Amino acid sequence: MKIKKQNKQNLKIRYNIITTGVYFVGIILFLQLFNLQIIHGTEYRETSNTRLSRESTLKAARGNICDNTGAVIVGTTTSNRIELYKSKIENDILNKTLLDITNVLESNKDTYIDELPIAINPFRFTYQNQEKEEKWKKANRLDEKLSAEEVFYKLKEKYKIKNDNIEETRKIMAIRYHIAQEGYSSTKSVIIAENISNESCFIFYEQNDRFPGVNIVLDAVRSYPKGTIASHIVGYTSKITSNQYKQEKENRICNQ
Repeated sequence: MKIKKQNKQNLKIRYNIITTGVYFVGIILFLQLFNLQIIHGTEYRETSNTRLSRESTLKAARGNICDNTGAVIVGTTTSNRIELYKSKIENDILNKTLLDITNVLESNKDTYIDELPIAINPFRFTYQNQEKEEKWKKANRLDEKLSAEEVFYKLKEKYKIKNDNIEETRKIMAIRYHIAQEGYSSTKSVIIAENISNESCFIFYEQNDRFPGVNIVLDAVRSYPKGTIASHIVGYTSKITSNQYKQEKENRICNQ
């Protein structure tokens, strides 16, 4: 009888130990699941999406349009553009990366998107009239009385640019301003330069560790060797110029 009681007691102890262990492991798994899903859920999901997929627009190449002699009226050429994805880097590294990108482009006589309406040496707004300047300040929640220099240093503080060189700061600021206007994420890029040279592309490819988040995309671009010949028949696919936009805007206002 004593042996049976001892065996039952031992079984009960073992059962309690196993039950406690199962509960303990369950609690650990629950806490880890809570950490993954609730506390760091958004962060891990964004990282996972970055590894699995990215949103990118690929323009399909179109065939040539020729006249009866075989001369090309409308053709297709290739063009490189730079896209930037948001990556997990510190603000200082981001600013340095943007400066490196602009330096590479300028060294090969390429241009980048620069829509910041502030010039330096001397500081001034690039708008032609006061009304547009005030409208821009209002859209960017800036005091209308601020000078170009004051706005420049406010933006420098906003983007946490620590560079003391005004010219280099202006380059970084231009890209940061464009990113702020367009927006980007780890899965959705922002275009910062188009029609860049092969020389610049080679540098970005070979030294890609210097340029986190940078992606080079090859585009198919419509070309018109004969200019506007037969444009009413073959059509035209391209961005309109600023003068064309202004003219179209004035025409619509007049017709209202």
